[in-house]
Amino acid sequence: MDLTEIKDQLSKLSNRLEDFRGSLDLDQDREKIAELEQQMTDPTFWDDPDSAQKVISETNALKDRVDKFEKNEEDLENLEVSYELVKEEDDAELFEDLQQDLKRVIEQFNEFELEILLSEPYDKNNAILEIHPGAGGTESQDWAEMLLRMYKRYAESKGFSVQTLDFLPGDDAGIKSVTLLIKGHNAYGYLKAEKGVHRLVRISPFDSSGRRHTSFASCDVMPEFNDEVEIDVRSEDLKIDTYRSSGAGGQHVNTTDSAVRITHLPTNTIVTCQSERSQIKNREQAMKMLKSKLYQQEIEKQQQELDEIRGELKEIGWGSQIRSYVFHPYNMVKDHRTNLENGNTQAVMDGHIGPFIDSYLRSKVKG
Repeated sequence: MDLTEIKDQLSKLSNRLEDFRGSLDLDQDREKIAELEQQMTDPTFWDDPDSAQKVISETNALKDRVDKFEKNEEDLENLEVSYELVKEEDDAELFEDLQQDLKRVIEQFNEFELEILLSEPYDKNNAILEIHPGAGGTESQDWAEMLLRMYKRYAESKGFSVQTLDFLPGDDAGIKSVTLLIKGHNAYGYLKAEKGVHRLVRISPFDSSGRRHTSFASCDVMPEFNDEVEIDVRSEDLKIDTYRSSGAGGQHVNTTDSAVRITHLPTNTIVTCQSERSQIKNREQAMKMLKSKLYQQEIEKQQQELDEIRGELKEIGWGSQIRSYVFHPYNMVKDHRTNLENGNTQAVMDGHIGPFIDSYLRSKVKG
């Protein structure tokens, strides 16, 4: 990259920054932050902890957006100063630093742009993520556990917190199912890109003959709801069971029947929660999960009706995987929706799935 190309990139960043400024009402955001911070000084603020937490979350999200815009603005100004300095000094080391800083700021702008694009209903919500292995016993159960680790690593990289709501270990290895609550601003907005079937091709560590195996696991993602939506769930439509909870690997075994399973009889929708020691808290969390699932089903039903009208209905099954992870005979992770590929399979399994999510979400916006 020469100085002319760098100047062109700086000009593009400047235009993008103005686009950001035009699409955001930063003055209104700052006024709202001041208003919410004033609410926090009220002596009765913590009388309703749930309401207080919502205020804090909204404040943090607004501050984060304003801070990131201001950082992009400051970094672009610094780049422009560095560019002028390199032009005058003709210093190879300064030129190298300028290129590296430019690359970093472009990535920073891209991430900020994506956050602005996450404007659909409930994108900002926490995410409930479920992983279920496909047919194949230990093979697919081990693959499901690998995905669990991948999503935990990704969540950590985004600064999200992860709470295990339900965990059912495999018989010999892996997991039979897991439900996570991933908390953070835009957690659902990002992770909704992961909904679908994930396919693994590898030499099986469980096959003494060293044969290649293909395994499948499904990932389901829903927004967590608090009071944003009204979903009518009648008590007579519910079957509620309690049982003794057991954590992953037999840890934190509870000696009381605190785990809760709720079945919504009209739809046969089942949710379970065993993350809390209190049966009441597990029941509250399970009801949130149930409402999220019922809302998601309604959205999918409406989408299916639209697809049928448009003639776009596609069969959903194990053949409709969204991504393939190939460990043998070569290393490649490919997203079948965007055709994005990454040959560093270890990095992907360590949680580096941001590029896949970014590419998919941008393709949906363009679409």
